[in-house]
Amino acid sequence: MSTIAILGAGGKMGCRLTDNLMKYDHALLLVEISETGLANIAQRGLTPTPQAEALTRAEVLILALPDRLMSQIAHGVVPQLRPGTLVITLDPAVAHAGGLPPRSDISYFVTHPCHPSLFEHFETAAERDDFFGGIRARQAIVCALMQGPEAHYALGEGLARQFFGPVTRSHRITVEQMAILEPTMAEACGIALVLALREVLEEAVRRGVPRAAAEDFMYGHVKVELGIGFGRAGFPFSDGAKLIAAYGRERIFRDDWLKLFEPASVKEQVDTILAGRLPEPVRS
Repeated sequence: MSTIAILGAGGKMGCRLTDNLMKYDHALLLVEISETGLANIAQRGLTPTPQAEALTRAEVLILALPDRLMSQIAHGVVPQLRPGTLVITLDPAVAHAGGLPPRSDISYFVTHPCHPSLFEHFETAAERDDFFGGIRARQAIVCALMQGPEAHYALGEGLARQFFGPVTRSHRITVEQMAILEPTMAEACGIALVLALREVLEEAVRRGVPRAAAEDFMYGHVKVELGIGFGRAGFPFSDGAKLIAAYGRERIFRDDWLKLFEPASVKEQVDTILAGRLPEPVRS
């Protein structure tokens, strides 16, 4: 049992955590200021805790806050915590950007869900339709102890398994490695490529292909292509498919696009998220 304060407890992420942590024998101190968030807490039959009281009592503080607000709020609340408190963030952006206030007598733990794998076998429709995870579908998680004793890694990972559960695997990595996974791999690259697939589907429809036919063709081909591309299907692409894929790659991708993974670019991506706007384009 832990005494856990959740800042932003009535928000989307805060409610997900609260719903799962309520299943365990923790003392939950739910801090929320928005009317919508307070209503979400009330719907669960729970009562919010004043922030000052929560910070005084907390053994663990979870910052379930938007990235753009987290650093400012953290600088206001972390100085009020008792020595030995474990502070958990649910995304690496602020930690990687150096936005958490320095304090040597507390611990910082960063965790993030991997989300249910598209290669996972789902027993029920409810599992299949749990795209985010943390409700029905199983998922892996990543965890990093930014500072603090090993006992706090064990505590943070144990809580992450509870509030992101059901969890299949927990991977211990560094904050820097987590930032490579997100935003770079999963968002700067992954979302951009996924939205490109949506764009090409819409282009096929614009050019006269019936939408139902285009969707069935896209969804089926994406599944088999992901299975082959990630070595899950047990058979290769055909020679013709590999040839035309090379044709497309030459015309779609820049030769240096993997520079997105260079440390300076990862840092720029994190800073872009926290700033809430794209950086000015580089002019030669």
